Amino acid sequence: MGAPVAEGNLVGREIVVGVSAGIAAYKAAALTSLLVQDGAGVTAVLTRNARKFIGTATFAALTGRPVAMRGFDQSAHPLGAHIELAARADCVVVAPASADFLAKAAHGMADDLLTTLLLCAECPVIFAPAMNAAMWKHPAVQRNVEQVAADGARIVPPGSGWLSCRQSGIGRMAEPAEIAAVIRAVLAGDDRPRRG
Repeated sequence: MGAPVAEGNLVGREIVVGVSAGIAAYKAAALTSLLVQDGAGVTAVLTRNARKFIGTATFAALTGRPVAMRGFDQSAHPLGAHIELAARADCVVVAPASADFLAKAAHGMADDLLTTLLLCAECPVIFAPAMNAAMWKHPAVQRNVEQVAADGARIVPPGSGWLSCRQSGIGRMAEPAEIAAVIRAVLAGDDRPRRG
């Protein structure tokens, strides 16, 4: 299961949790809860297809904040959510990062709020991939993972086990406690001042 979260390690830190489509979206809710319990301010950004797997009410309740879904919401983000959320973030973590999402990120596509926000982010970026085992080992997916890593993203590799396709293999998203530990380690080396 992993070590318990050390309470307060993330006080004053702002984290964007991006959720792309996949059954592992339920683990993103658990990750969000861990980060909030650790003192972080968390904003969830869900892609359109992620919302087919998990509802926005879950993340709004866990974070105490509205879920960001659209790039242009004049009332909440007059400069554009992608700009404002990226400027405020100490870290952006995408969990799960689907094969489709990784392809978009590797090629600099910006066709929704999450991919656009990534292009604005100047903070550490962490991806936790999750997908079918055959997809994970596909050369195109591996090239995309190598590219986003070369571009500076930290990859929390998937684990092996039972997958939603009713097969065992590599492709399970890392456990929330493991991803939270990587976030804390990355931010421990970040010398920007804390908020709050």
